[in-house]
Amino acid sequence: MIGTGVFTSLGFQLAVVQNTWTILLLWVFGGIMALLGALVYAELGTHFRRTGGDYIFLSETIHPVVGYLYAWVSLVVGFSAPIAIAAMAMNNYLRPVFGETVLPGLIFLVLIPAVHIFSVSSSAKFQNGMTFLKILFVLVLIGLGLAFGTNIESPALNFSGTWKDEILLPGFAVSLIYVFYAYTGWNSAAYIIEEVDQPKKNLPKALIGATLLVLVVYVLLQLVLLKHASVSQLSGQVQVADIAFGNLFGPNGALWVSLFIGIQLIATISGYAWVGPRVTYAMAKDYKLWKPLAKVNANEIPVRAIILNTGISLILFISGSFEQIMLYAGFILQLMSTVTVYSSLKIKKQEGFKTPFKPLPQLIYIGFSVALMGYLLVDRPLESLAGIGILFLGWGLYALDKKVT
Repeated sequence: MIGTGVFTSLGFQLAVVQNTWTILLLWVFGGIMALLGALVYAELGTHFRRTGGDYIFLSETIHPVVGYLYAWVSLVVGFSAPIAIAAMAMNNYLRPVFGETVLPGLIFLVLIPAVHIFSVSSSAKFQNGMTFLKILFVLVLIGLGLAFGTNIESPALNFSGTWKDEILLPGFAVSLIYVFYAYTGWNSAAYIIEEVDQPKKNLPKALIGATLLVLVVYVLLQLVLLKHASVSQLSGQVQVADIAFGNLFGPNGALWVSLFIGIQLIATISGYAWVGPRVTYAMAKDYKLWKPLAKVNANEIPVRAIILNTGISLILFISGSFEQIMLYAGFILQLMSTVTVYSSLKIKKQEGFKTPFKPLPQLIYIGFSVALMGYLLVDRPLESLAGIGILFLGWGLYALDKKVT
């Protein structure tokens, strides 16, 4: 979960809302929504117990075409876009070290998926190691940022009452898309349920525990960034952590922070490269058009699906702009997660974990999500319609495809 979004979103948010209460409300609200989603996915994952995530959930509860559309979206957006965005962010943060070049992000985008073609155990060891370093690094940043006083005259911290006006702005809803994108990944453990030991106990623990931890980390990190930089410095910028810690520790300190942020994005790329191809693999076993991607190696790893996912990530990395890809991916991912949350309401007899207070969490998630997507459709129609266009293309492929008998 901890990856590109938390280190890049604040600059885009400050371009439309500046009150600190507003910023914190965005991150808390995003975390609550992710937590509600995590509860629902824990229920779905422990009920079906089949690798493939939303593809399985939607195919079984609503209709195979809906599951097909999700698998299609996962392939071209859901997991490839976050990889591309992380690689772009890596280039931005490593620019002080390597200069104006796309090579760092490009190299890691291609090489990291190769780690996951050998075995599940090697993938897990690599992912666990990189995640540990990532969390340690973020906690150190938060500790340093809270311990030291600010060096600038006008920090971005603003606890006035203007937040009451800002939360009614369309920009508040658009800013939520950046936040929801930053929380993307809260459902990932449900995608590899067949590889999880004691899923009834460990899946809810992983989904819910991680989401709560990330919520706290995200809120504290925003406070640190706002404390050590001004609105004018951060507004519209991608490398917000670089700017804030540059103010705190000077150019050399900023260089080290940039380097470590770039390195920790390896874990983000790795996580999506590991989990994403499992959704494509699940669909490939069921449909003739994708059947070649169902091929696995001796260790049951879907190598061809990994290669295709990496190829699409590479295309997005080369062709798109950072903000456009983030919004376009954010809209369509929010749409599909909302449909998946709805699908849990169609389960009549739950086997495994059950969402507390069901159906209230589902209804809250669906209601706010629909309102958010409506705002985004009005405010950013190009990116939103691009996401809808991807769905129509997937529907056309489904019409041409046939089930494996």
